Order: sequence, then C-alpha cells, then structure tokens
Amino acid sequence: MSHPHPELSTPAKLRKGGLRVTAFGGLGEVGRNMTLFEYDGRLLIVDCGVLFPEDHQPGIDLILPDWSSIRDRLDDVEALVLTHGHEDHIGATPYLLRERKDIPLVGSKLTLALLDSKLREHRLRETVHHVVKEGDRLTLGPFELEFVAVNHSIPDALAVAIRTGAGMVLHTGDFKMDQLPLDGRITDLRAFARLGEEGVDLFLTDSTNAETPGFTPSEKKITPVINQVFRESNQRIIVACFASHVHRVQQVLDAAYAHERQVAYVGRSMVRNMAIARDLGYLKVPPGVLVDTKDLADLPPERQVLISTGSQGEPMSALSRIAQRNHHFVHIEEGDTVLLASSLIPGNENAVYRVINGLARWGARVVHKGNAMVHVSGHASAGELLYCYNIVKPRNVMPVHGEIRHLLANAELARATGVENVVIAEDGVVVDLVDGVAKVAGKVDCGYVFVDGSSVGDITESDLKDRRILGEEGFISVIVVVDSVSGKVAAGPEIHARGFAEDDATFDDIKQPIIDALDRAIAEGNTDAHQLQQTVRRVVGRWVSNTHRRRPMIIPVVLEA
Repeated sequence: MSHPHPELSTPAKLRKGGLRVTAFGGLGEVGRNMTLFEYDGRLLIVDCGVLFPEDHQPGIDLILPDWSSIRDRLDDVEALVLTHGHEDHIGATPYLLRERKDIPLVGSKLTLALLDSKLREHRLRETVHHVVKEGDRLTLGPFELEFVAVNHSIPDALAVAIRTGAGMVLHTGDFKMDQLPLDGRITDLRAFARLGEEGVDLFLTDSTNAETPGFTPSEKKITPVINQVFRESNQRIIVACFASHVHRVQQVLDAAYAHERQVAYVGRSMVRNMAIARDLGYLKVPPGVLVDTKDLADLPPERQVLISTGSQGEPMSALSRIAQRNHHFVHIEEGDTVLLASSLIPGNENAVYRVINGLARWGARVVHKGNAMVHVSGHASAGELLYCYNIVKPRNVMPVHGEIRHLLANAELARATGVENVVIAEDGVVVDLVDGVAKVAGKVDCGYVFVDGSSVGDITESDLKDRRILGEEGFISVIVVVDSVSGKVAAGPEIHARGFAEDDATFDDIKQPIIDALDRAIAEGNTDAHQLQQTVRRVVGRWVSNTHRRRPMIIPVVLEA
C-alpha cells in the first residue's frame, strides 16, 4: 500500500520530554486498530486488532497492523493495553506475541478472557496479565494509566487516560453514550469531566459515526423488534450476530424465554464466547432456555431458536453454509425466519446480500437492518461527540478509528466546539506532543501485512494483483523449444489456457507470429532464455489485447534442446 502522505519524511529523533504517537492501523480504515505511544525511550501500545479482507484481496484470511518500524524495539514495550474485546482491537495480539511473548497485557476481565481463548489456539500461554476495571490506576515505566468505563456494543469496554511528563492523553477506544444500556454500565462522563478539569493535552476520539447526526439509539430499542419477530414467527428462528455481541445474545435469550422457545448456539466462536461471557457473569441465561444443537432437533420448529455467526456474509460462516444448504445439520425450510441482528461493515454489502438472497430463495423470511430496526451502532454519533468535546475541553484533538471521511467529520466537530489544534493523521503518520502542542512530525512505513494460511507477511500487493488477474482474466501458458545449434524453433509453440478459452483452435492464428518473432530475436543475437520469454509474452499479450480485449496472465517457457 502506497503511503497517503508521500510529502512526509522519516521523523527526526523525538525531543526530550516529548510524547510521540503513531497509528499502525485504524486511521483511514475501520479495523486493525493499533496505536503506539513513545515517551522517554519507552513504548506503550493501545490495541492490536485485525482488518478483514475485501473481495479484491483473494485468498487473504486477515490483515494485520504493520509494526515493522518498531520490530527491533519490542523489548522497549512496557505493555499492550486492550480497550475492549472486538476482533479489530485484539485479533492481531497473538501475532505480536509471537515476536515477543512476554509483553504484559492490560485489559478488563472479559477482554482478556476473550483474548485468552485466541492465545490458546496459537499455543501462547505464558503471558503476563493485568486485569483492570474502571477507576483503576496502573503505572508501567513512565506511563501512568487510568481506566474509565465506556459503553459499547460489548461489555467491559474501557477508555484509557495516559499520563506522562509530556502531558495527558485520553484515548476513548470505541464508545457511545447509551443512557439506558442493557447492563446498566454507562459511559462515565463525570470521569471525562474530571480529566478535562485536570487538563487533557491530546484527545483521541472514536470517529466511526462522526458523520451521523444526533445520538446513537439505545440498545433497548431493539428489544420490542426482537419480540415482534418472535410473535410473528410460526416456525424456526435463526438469529445471526457478531460472536462477541453479548448484549444482543442476551436480548434473544430473554425473548426465547418469554415465548417458550429453546436456544442453541451455532458456530465455534459463538459457542466459545458465550460460554466465557456466561462463566464471568456478563450473560444471564434464563433457566431451561439453552440446549445443545443435537437436542434442539428433537423440538418442533415453533420452539427452536438458533443463534449463529455469519452476519457479515463470511463465506465459511455458519449462516453462509445454511444459505447454501450445505451446513451439516441446519437445513433452511420454507417459513423459517432469519434475523440479521447487525449492521453492514463497509465492503461486506455484496456478501451479506448474497446470503440474504440465498436464504430467501429457500423460502425463509429475512429480517435485516434494511427492513426493521434490528441493530444499533456501538459508536457515538455527532451529538455525543460534541458533548464529549465540551466536557473534556482538550487542548489538541486527533480523531481515530475511521475512514478518512469519518476522521475529517470528527475534526470539524472538534473545531466547532473551539478546539484550535486538530491533527488529521493516517496510518504511519507520526504525531509529536511537545510543549503542549501536537504536530505531524513525519511518517514511518506502514503497509498491509497479509495473513494467508500459515504465511504472515509473505504475500505482497503484487501477489494479490496476480491473483486478481488469474481470477478475472485467466492465464495462458506458451511452451516453445529452441534448437541450441540452429537457433530455430524445434517444437511448439504449445499453448494452454485456463479461464480464457478452452478451445485450442483459438490460438492457431498466433502460433506462427510467435515463431517469426523468436526467429527475429535470435537472428539479432538475443539468445538468453529470459529475453526470448519476454518476446513471447509481448507477442501474445498484444494479440490477446487487440483480438479479445482481455489481459490474462501470460506464462511463457522457452527451452533449449
């Protein structure tokens, strides 16, 4: 990925007494959040999440933040602070710990419990944990941390105030200001105001909903809609939501209990996360509601509820397999109701609508955000952000967590409340807080790190370009044998194609031009195999482009006999 600010150079050495802030992900995109703080030669990381691939990134499983600029300084890291348990904030942690497994982890009880299950999958067990809650203070090297309760679409989310000799930073993490949350845990605006009175020198604020006017609706507004779905459904109900959305699962369990239905979880991550949430007391399961999936099959359809993963149309998720009718035990039937209790993450629209169409084809009634209020955002809208700016009254603001349009909208809100210095940064842009003023100081390399199976960082943008060409245009292989004595074509060209044209006769017109071009090249003294292969590539490429208006991958092979 080319850097969005080519005019910036490598930053100079941080001035003594200054604080350096660098985002390795999450700025200019929604996902892979990771922010580095440097003070007095020591480092603190806040969040370490993943970004999920889009259609133009074929074969990629995950995208990680690029921490290559500090790879040789990982021993200077005091801790990794995790604001909450969503994948875009914790998902890359195992990959970081592969490089230094003893980095202390700081987070709430639920956040670290969700992370622990991921670490076990990566066979990472010897990690240092600091379990914290709102109101706690923790000193790690030159960083004094204070944690503040914030409301989000997952329990136990925290904002963090970071005090250093350069001043105080307040990082909201992901948050909103739901005044009637399901768990009764509101964003602690009193703490925000108290920190504002002390003096917030740099305010890092969630930008995801900065373009949305007003206030984000309360989670409680979803409850009547879910109950209506249950009342109107005469057969099985399948609810798809994020595997970490404890609040939404709680609402479904309560509705099932009220309508005398029983519930089973479908999907490994759903089963795992809800077991953790229940064990820790964040999920209250009504008596007799939860059953194993194999027991659910013995119940009549009008008493069945399945809570599944796959609300974003992920190809291998339970819901996608149900829509394709290849799930090993859940088979969609006419009259079933499917509730997609989530919003669309940008880039997933086609995949989600493909699943909706697949379910509807088999006769299911699909209830989603487009036709019912079945989801509310977990992020603060513009009205809430304005409240925060007026309460905190920060000296400097750096919008975080969002695409560039979100960051710019958040910046305008900050300026509207009187904040004079607002810094817009993207991934890799270095911001220094010196003498109470935040300024862009340069940039560091910060591209995408692709996870492809067991490969981490080996796949490049060039590799993805090749994959896209193969997927969209196909490929043509050309094999030619040249007599090393006479310099003439001794055999071939033999041409094979996949994803382009299956009829070999298609290539009859180009075989003689290939031979003629090779004869000319050899007569001119070009006998190197690589040069001859390039000659073949040029001739075939020009012919394919002019004749078929296509640009397949061309793989020429020239052998000497």
